[in-house]
Amino acid sequence: MMGGWGFGGGGLLWLIVIGALVVVPFWKLLPRFGIPNWVAIFAIFPLVALILLWVMAFKDQIDGGRA
Repeated sequence: MMGGWGFGGGGLLWLIVIGALVVVPFWKLLPRFGIPNWVAIFAIFPLVALILLWVMAFKDQIDGGRA
């Protein structure tokens, strides 16, 4: 069963749902920090999501400096 994920349809559906639940918030937040929103697609990888969170946490200007 391919590592226990059960990709018979139900497992793949859950994988897509969880991926969307991770990507959508990044898609909305990243432009406020001056980062292109297409970078949010890479947030499906846990290490990239963690790096993006750190970048957003320590970014000096929100809204790309337009505040």
